[in-house]
Amino acid sequence: MADLFQTAGLEASAPRPLADRLRPARIEDVVGQDHLLGPTGPIGRMLGAGRMASLILWGPPGTGKTTIARLLADHVDLHFEQVSAVFSGVADLRKVFDAARARRKDGKGTLLFVDEIHRFNRSQQDAFLPYVEDGTVILVGATTENPSFELNAALLSRAQVMVLNRLDDAAMEIMLNRAEADIGHKLPLEPDARVALKAMADGDGRFLYNMVEEVAALGPDARPLDTAALADVVQRRAPVYDKAQEGHYNLISALHKSLRGSDVDAALYYLARMLTAGEDPLYITRRLVRFAAEDIGMADPQALVQALAAKDMYDFLGSPEGELGIVQAVIYLGTAPKSNAVYTASKMANALAREAGSLMPPMHILNAPTRMMKNLGYGKGYEYDHDAEDGFSGQNYFPEGMARRQLYRPFERGFERDVLKRLEYWAKLRAERQQREAGQQ
Repeated sequence: MADLFQTAGLEASAPRPLADRLRPARIEDVVGQDHLLGPTGPIGRMLGAGRMASLILWGPPGTGKTTIARLLADHVDLHFEQVSAVFSGVADLRKVFDAARARRKDGKGTLLFVDEIHRFNRSQQDAFLPYVEDGTVILVGATTENPSFELNAALLSRAQVMVLNRLDDAAMEIMLNRAEADIGHKLPLEPDARVALKAMADGDGRFLYNMVEEVAALGPDARPLDTAALADVVQRRAPVYDKAQEGHYNLISALHKSLRGSDVDAALYYLARMLTAGEDPLYITRRLVRFAAEDIGMADPQALVQALAAKDMYDFLGSPEGELGIVQAVIYLGTAPKSNAVYTASKMANALAREAGSLMPPMHILNAPTRMMKNLGYGKGYEYDHDAEDGFSGQNYFPEGMARRQLYRPFERGFERDVLKRLEYWAKLRAERQQREAGQQ
């Protein structure tokens, strides 16, 4: 099978990046994806049965999507055809499909690998359907974006989605060993710097090899680098984070749920992940304000004040000083008592309003600004609560004919303990009033 350099028309003697020289030549040599490629994995079982189906390979950059696609074609003896959605259009695809159809007549199947398949728009994706359906091509698409958001349902129904893992420490250590075998000497790294090198790659094998080349260029006799010296030699990989795509929503969800679970340290970690990746701090503060009402509410009314204060501090100071207020708000919200009683009460009230329709409030709580309204009974019998002995009249404020409903149910947490006592006290006074009125009748 031709490698990428041969495909590009380059001579075998041309200089080749380490990542290309060490590209696995067998499925068994691919690291970090045993859950897919191992004997019990879905792709492994498929290959064991000697068959191949259309796939969508979804995973972070540098995890082997292109390599796997090429090796699959070789393993099941299919012609490998590669296009990129960044540089190709429907006209290019039509040529590929025509060639695949002619090849099929000669008894040779085609595996069409589409890199960045999510870059094709919906109509372009539709162009694949008839050719995948009739077997003209086996489609293998690669994407770093969530297929459920980016790909047509019709295309997803014809291809199995395989999720590739971010390369872990063990996988990258294997890759480092292969690199050292290729260059012929150990990398000049202290143990802590070796660990840091893998961490700086952030799960991206291609980027790891690029950094290895920089370190290897120092030569076998170079003084071993510590972590500080390593940082001067290579650049840390930018975190995988797209503010308009899934990473954006995954991290804000992780922050929200960490706060809900009162895990302050995890919440601070996700906050830092977003800030260092360039997330808009005001987007984060909007979620904190929502969280303060939705997940804390009356258990600690100051939570909402703290969240809004963080927004005001950032508005006033900007980055980076204003970000400290967001950190403080995260710590406050994470350590506050939690209650969703306000959120639940809001949903129940909305449901009751839709269910009950346009019922008139009871006449005794309606104002009577005109003589006619007063004659009709507007405001008649209203009892001014401040004149009552306990500051509570106990009158009914629900529409006549509607049964009383308890919509707000506070928990015995934080400030809501006090609120609960008040509600129970007023419920007792209301019940006593009803008993008196029933006795008078």
